[in-house]
Amino acid sequence: MLLILYTFMLQIKLEDHEVNFLHNFVRKGHKNARELTRARILLLSNQQKGVTEITETLGVSRNTTLNIRKRYVEEGLPSVLSDKPRSGQPIKYTEKHVAEVIALACSSSPDGSKRWSLSLLAEELRKKEGFETVNKESIRLILKKQ
Repeated sequence: MLLILYTFMLQIKLEDHEVNFLHNFVRKGHKNARELTRARILLLSNQQKGVTEITETLGVSRNTTLNIRKRYVEEGLPSVLSDKPRSGQPIKYTEKHVAEVIALACSSSPDGSKRWSLSLLAEELRKKEGFETVNKESIRLILKKQ
């Protein structure tokens, strides 16, 4: 609560070179909408606009404005404009699994079929250990990569 109040009342004063950079950043080139919004929040904060006025002007939430101002104070300008890396979903299948899928797909097809379909591959792989949750899309993506 104290940190929110601190950030809310915080007066941001940008350096001249930072203001010039942000003006150029907003005017030129193709930028991510989030990056442009962050730059505009900082520019309005530098003009001593209040949090409520910034949120109404830019159509962003109060928390967004407060978080951008806080991040600027703690981490500086370059960190504010860019997104932090995200971990993403962990890799589900190892190289060994991938090799098994490819080996099965390259083997002779089961009796009654001319070739392996994604459904047949998924059905056969589910019988093996480590592939209990494999689906057609996972197999398609593995084969597409290879």
